[in-house]
Amino acid sequence: MLELGYTNFEGAARAALAFLHRRLGLRLWMVTRVQGDDWVVLQAEDHGYDVKDGTVFRWADSFCSRMVRGEGPRIAPRSAEIPAYAAAPIGRQVKIGAYVGVPLIGVDGDLFGTLCAIDPEVQPGTLEQEQDLVEMVGALLGSLLRTEMQFADEIRRAERIEAEALSDPLTGLYNRRGWSQQLAREEERCRRHGHQAGVLVLDLDELKTVNDTLGHFAGDQLLSRTSAVLRRVLRAQDLAARVGGDEFTILVVECGAAAAEALLGRLRAALEREGINASIGLAMRHPPRGLQAAWDEADSAMYAEKKQRGTNPAREESEAGAGLSTAG
Repeated sequence: MLELGYTNFEGAARAALAFLHRRLGLRLWMVTRVQGDDWVVLQAEDHGYDVKDGTVFRWADSFCSRMVRGEGPRIAPRSAEIPAYAAAPIGRQVKIGAYVGVPLIGVDGDLFGTLCAIDPEVQPGTLEQEQDLVEMVGALLGSLLRTEMQFADEIRRAERIEAEALSDPLTGLYNRRGWSQQLAREEERCRRHGHQAGVLVLDLDELKTVNDTLGHFAGDQLLSRTSAVLRRVLRAQDLAARVGGDEFTILVVECGAAAAEALLGRLRAALEREGINASIGLAMRHPPRGLQAAWDEADSAMYAEKKQRGTNPAREESEAGAGLSTAG
């Protein structure tokens, strides 16, 4: 059976996939995460399909979506003989002769993803006798997953206490070093658990003008008012940083695209009520590219909006960076 001593979900999942491949022999074993329309491969034990960690398929195309709905069995040695599986679009993308799949249940009792396998060749009918084993492995992984995810918020809180030294004294938000550290940590969680996440980049349109006409004290007040808006609008698990003189970044965690867009709308409205003009870009994390790419995409989207609004797209850090020496 599985070796003892695996203390995290990722390590246990990889051990489970290797064990099941040795025991049952199917060529592709996966632990997956369902996120809206996406079916994300978290871990893969692949022997011929060229499927890697982070590969994304359409959930609706999969055998697993039909298995979860009860339209097909959890073990199908001859999957083409099951009407629901024979009709699944993924069967036209890759050759599938046999299928194994069980659901993985998350903290809230909803579907997290699946433990599943396929092989290009049909398998002996004796494969069906292994259903109890596969379900037991899936249940063990699900239990470890739920325990690990229940501690995720506590871990984040501890990390943020630890990172208080990496904060910007003027706004109280993370500085650039703190932001980079937390971004890397959240990327690891996203990669391991398949969480959705997004990045917003906010750039103040008028900080240089305020500094030049009203003085740096007024500029500091503008920065402080902006950080206060962020604290009111963001959720407890989200993270904000001042990474430049007039630039803020926001990490929204365990948040899909629709919820992130809604948060962006609330942020725009709150800034408008405060009389703060800012350009904002939003990008969601895509599993193969990660949060760093989302940050780059959000930055480009912010600059596109700034250009459309007719404000100067040049960075104002060197001229308008009130308190900039503490921002990074």
